Amino acid sequence: MAYQVWENYSHEESITLIGIEGSGTIVAKSLERRLKEISPLKVETIIVKLNKRKPLSDEIVISEDLTGKAIVLIDDVANSGKTLLYALAPILQYEPKKVMIAVLVDRRHKSFPITPDIVGHSVSTTLQEHIDVETEGEYITAAYLQ
Repeated sequence: MAYQVWENYSHEESITLIGIEGSGTIVAKSLERRLKEISPLKVETIIVKLNKRKPLSDEIVISEDLTGKAIVLIDDVANSGKTLLYALAPILQYEPKKVMIAVLVDRRHKSFPITPDIVGHSVSTTLQEHIDVETEGEYITAAYLQ
């Protein structure tokens, strides 16, 4: 995934990774570490906090000014696309230079018009199945189908 980010942003001096609170942030931090190893990009990681079950129950706030920035919005699993869509909304209140979406696992059960640009793994599942991503500290230890 880091090589795909680097390929898409190689003409930039810096990028901002925005991890969706929880496992999305851990995926973002992992990408940041790897990008710093493989590229000269200046990488900044920030967190967007939102209630994944009820996104409109709390205000979604991004404390950084994203105007003119190259951005990658990151989550652990893309299922319906709902979380990614709501997380994207406050980003678009700024005028970013470029926005891409990256996910560790894409389930391809979209109910909302969101398609990740960078995908670690695509998994065919039924609607009743669930993908769990396990973490330990700032590291992803497993992703599996339940």
